[in-house]
Amino acid sequence: MNSEIKQQTVLLPHEEQSKRIDCIRSLMSKQNISAILICDKANIYYLTGRVFTGYIYIPLTGIPIYFVRRPVELEGDGTIYIHKPELIPNSLDGKYPESIGLEFDTLCYSQAQRLMSIFGADVKYINASSVMRTARSIKTDYELELIKLSGVKQTNVYAHIPRLYKNGMTDLELQVEIERCSRLEGCLGQFRISGDSMELFMGNVLTGENADTPCPYDFAMGGGGLDPSIPVGADETIIANGQSVMVDVNGNYTGYMTDMTRSYYLGNLNDEAIRAHQCSIDICRALESLGKPGTEAKFLYEEAERIVRQHNLEKYFMGHRQHASFIGHGVGIEINELPVIAPRSRDILQCGNVLALEPKFVIPKVGAVGIENTYVVTEQGLKCLTNAPEQLISLI
Repeated sequence: MNSEIKQQTVLLPHEEQSKRIDCIRSLMSKQNISAILICDKANIYYLTGRVFTGYIYIPLTGIPIYFVRRPVELEGDGTIYIHKPELIPNSLDGKYPESIGLEFDTLCYSQAQRLMSIFGADVKYINASSVMRTARSIKTDYELELIKLSGVKQTNVYAHIPRLYKNGMTDLELQVEIERCSRLEGCLGQFRISGDSMELFMGNVLTGENADTPCPYDFAMGGGGLDPSIPVGADETIIANGQSVMVDVNGNYTGYMTDMTRSYYLGNLNDEAIRAHQCSIDICRALESLGKPGTEAKFLYEEAERIVRQHNLEKYFMGHRQHASFIGHGVGIEINELPVIAPRSRDILQCGNVLALEPKFVIPKVGAVGIENTYVVTEQGLKCLTNAPEQLISLI
């Protein structure tokens, strides 16, 4: 390939990008934001279809400007190369906005201070993180097609899992085989998480008592991991008779991910584990019909809790020794988008939301059971995009 060949900065179709920018501008107007300056990689990808190091400047009216530092071969309308953000005002012809939105939720302190210094003291700075999170929470048809494709590919991988198991395997050995299968199916490996509160490599495969090991993150199932530097996930426990194996691995095949969990087992599981797994399926069926536009996210959580209490499974729900504070979350470019299905959530479901529901249980000495599916919110309720078998699946 000729190194002189240029690439377009924006890879999205014009109509698709215009929809996204119009949505952002509508939200900016409601918060009295005159312009927004984007540097978060996930948001840059959302606005252009690619990742670059630099900034995107979106005024309330007028064309966006792409201030690129790396890579050096990009070009297109509005693309300007800079080696430092202090050069941004030079391209605005002295027309400074009254207020600028910055991504304060993801900017570090020094970055925020630097960006606020380049426009002077007369400009008002507003946290625009909610603008971007809200805009990204409602997927366009273009985005939904990418998510559906990830769902198909992730489902294909899960169909192989029973054949990947060999007698005497550890949870780690099984996870490595699943990861290999995922990569061959086209998994990108990137597991984008908003903020710095969670870290995870390619997902979780948990068996036995390790599923009950608390981790530092807000996960229903943590696991001890292989090293204190990443204290979550498989810990080389040998998969034994009477234990479950919960698989929750990477579903990013297109830049937009799906999130799916299925539970497997070896030998015979006790009645409580079987009952809890069926309860998870029952919760998903109930919430699928309730999850229509206009429904409060917290109502879905309350309904799940009601079903759990009916089955007297409260002490195992979303963890045993340590409990997660949610049963679902938005999914897209990142694994933890809006809406959040939690007891104090203020989110209201809207058409085009994509969310993962994961009502899971941890049964002491057995392991984790339950399912997780990714859904799109429609007028008829939640439509499942991860259509793998949901029953407990034997590894032999």
